[in-house]
Amino acid sequence: MLIRNGGIEGKIVSSEITPRQKFFSRRDVLTGATALGVGALVLKQVPGLIHPGAVHADEKLATVPSKYTVPDAQTPFSKATTYNNFYEFGTDKGDPAKYAHTLHTRPWTVEVTGLVKQKKTADIDSIMKYRPIESRVYRHRCVEAWSMVIPWDGYSLSEFIAWAEPLPSAKYVQFLSDDKSSDMPDKPGGFDWPYSEGLRMDEAMNPLCLLTFGCYGEALPNQNGAPIRVVSPWKYGFKNAKSIVKINFTDKQPHTLWNDANPPFYGFYSNVNPNVDNGGPQSHERRIDSSAFPKTIPTQMFNGYGDQVASLYAGMDLRKYY
Repeated sequence: MLIRNGGIEGKIVSSEITPRQKFFSRRDVLTGATALGVGALVLKQVPGLIHPGAVHADEKLATVPSKYTVPDAQTPFSKATTYNNFYEFGTDKGDPAKYAHTLHTRPWTVEVTGLVKQKKTADIDSIMKYRPIESRVYRHRCVEAWSMVIPWDGYSLSEFIAWAEPLPSAKYVQFLSDDKSSDMPDKPGGFDWPYSEGLRMDEAMNPLCLLTFGCYGEALPNQNGAPIRVVSPWKYGFKNAKSIVKINFTDKQPHTLWNDANPPFYGFYSNVNPNVDNGGPQSHERRIDSSAFPKTIPTQMFNGYGDQVASLYAGMDLRKYY
């Protein structure tokens, strides 16, 4: 059944709207660097800070403060929206900002399927109104050894899962992304589209796992996964599915795109672990912030969220279950 306004209901709490950060100097854009321990950092100046094709919804979100935040200096909006991984729009970091304008985010619905009491289809605007949208500042770590600190806007995925009513037999939740040719006409070959990712149910129910609709107080730009994505801040970035169109509950570990493509480097769990080399050293990272040159800092186990999530993996060999 189609659940539109009035189907998923919730009350939006008004608060101060988070201001978008000021754009920084064009010289500050990081456009590429070699892996740590392999070579020197490369900083390249580009003629435009934001590519003319970059899409930003420019829709302010009413947000409430959250206890889930970190004090780290935030990555400028300009960098967080022009240095991205979103392979459906190209494999270079600048490609999503150039080409994601083809993504149409309205109308947009999300199917709920699999081991649930009743299959449902929810309209994105109703999903956004289901619970107050919190502003959370999270660390974001990429397996390529760079990191950002981004103020994401959303509410805990567990809230949506409660509405979805999965059966007790559901042990995993799978996220499937949009792959329509009309939205993503130039997807690179060699990948098993659509993009698929998944979490164990207890991971998805952890309050840190965020169902995300915006960043920096505004609706998600297309290149950052509009109009709906997940953010699990203790995992590497590729675990965070973007532009989600289906959420599927299953009793078996779901296939995921990167794990299928290269199992030795992309495990199903992919928790941030400085002691396991996933295709390259993970003990340090380049923190992309407002400075012209990224800082090299030690990587923390679980990206610094061990107090909140380490218990999920008690007794597990995290080298085997990476």
